[in-house]
Amino acid sequence: MESPTVQIGPKHVGPDHPCFIVGEIGINHNGDVAIAKKLIDYAVQFGFDAVKFQKRTIDVVYTAEDLDRPRESPFGTTNRALKAALEFGQDEYTEIDRYCRDKGILWFVSPWDEASVDFCEQFDPPCYKVASASITDLELLGHIRSKGRPVVISTGMSTIEEIDNAVAALNGAPLVVMHSTSTYPAAHEELNLAVIPALRERYGIPVGYSGHEVDIPPTIMAIVGFGADMIERHITLNRAMWGSDQAASIEPRGMQMIAKYVKIWEEVRGDGRKRVYDSELPIRDKLRRVR
Repeated sequence: MESPTVQIGPKHVGPDHPCFIVGEIGINHNGDVAIAKKLIDYAVQFGFDAVKFQKRTIDVVYTAEDLDRPRESPFGTTNRALKAALEFGQDEYTEIDRYCRDKGILWFVSPWDEASVDFCEQFDPPCYKVASASITDLELLGHIRSKGRPVVISTGMSTIEEIDNAVAALNGAPLVVMHSTSTYPAAHEELNLAVIPALRERYGIPVGYSGHEVDIPPTIMAIVGFGADMIERHITLNRAMWGSDQAASIEPRGMQMIAKYVKIWEEVRGDGRKRVYDSELPIRDKLRRVR
């Protein structure tokens, strides 16, 4: 089944276009805009197409009991202190929006509740991302669809029936589905990259890969071996930094490697039409036997 193209900002996602690369900053900024800016800088330096954040209304996403439970972190002794410290608000996202526009890179978010979607609308995002944790929240998906923007949806920890329901709930929105395994970090034997073409065949839409493994090769394999139209990796300044997502993230060197190998792949894969190149003609004249 042929996959249509989805436009995200000025870029296109689909089998006839370069792989769209997303750097998931998420909450790896640890509540510090300066860290977020450094990660944006690396994404720009290495030619990523977009960076992504997460947005939550913590009193909606979490119960009071969960927020008030004891939890030690650099930000306090409760889960509420941690969640509040990691959540960017108006001032932070206004600055991120300005910074990304100045740097010429797209940015968008995974909103975890309806109020977060409404909050992000002020920034005219090129798309929304549905996190794997939100794939069964059909009311949230309907609210995202109502904004009329492209949607990228991750499928970690989800059954095929749950993915079917999410795709149906987003019917009418330009959609990219991301194969993913939601363990942090994910083991090689659980990546199951062959799901990528299976999802493309099932839904007839662009399919990507959101990776949580510690290394680089599976991400490249998702593109070269299985035709991923988009890739997303969590990015960090240093995997030794504090934070639950750091260990499943790639550092700047990893970002550089992914960008390098994706560029090489775009150069070497060609168009599938056999031809004789001008550079081959002298070799042909020299080596072929004339009778």
